[in-house]
Amino acid sequence: MEATLLRKRMAIAMLAALMSGAGAIAAAQNTVTRIPLPNSNFPISEGVWVGETLYLSGMLDSSVAKSTPGDTETQTVHTLDAIKKALEEQHLSMGDVVLMHVYLAGDPAQGGKMDFAGFMKGYTQYFGTNDQPNKPARSAMQVAALALPGALVEIEVTAVSGHRNQARAHLGK
Repeated sequence: MEATLLRKRMAIAMLAALMSGAGAIAAAQNTVTRIPLPNSNFPISEGVWVGETLYLSGMLDSSVAKSTPGDTETQTVHTLDAIKKALEEQHLSMGDVVLMHVYLAGDPAQGGKMDFAGFMKGYTQYFGTNDQPNKPARSAMQVAALALPGALVEIEVTAVSGHRNQARAHLGK
């Protein structure tokens, strides 16, 4: 009889633990806000807020699809300008970026190798400057190709905000 009572108490404790875990998961899901791609029905979000953290999807230089692609430095600058604009729309800045992943396609002008020096010329205009001294943790790698023909640079960032409530109010959610 004592063993049966002990099993019942253990089952109740396990059920309570499971229920509290489900509550934590539900609470976390309530803090997720998805930002649609502007003027697009492409099936990804431009970014996703999770609590105080914004994850922006990889961005490319949009002028690549419209004209002759520029070199790696030019594409880096245009891509970082697009990221800066997306961050500002969420009431963030480049100084809020804490993590960056950079994908560099081989540049035909560089014998098919990534132009890391060209990337760095563009990158250092935005990070580690007198105006914006913050530097994110970063990975940069060469990939076989990017989704947009002619694109040499794709960058995704993660930014963290201490003023998340202002950004969420801006979204109306």
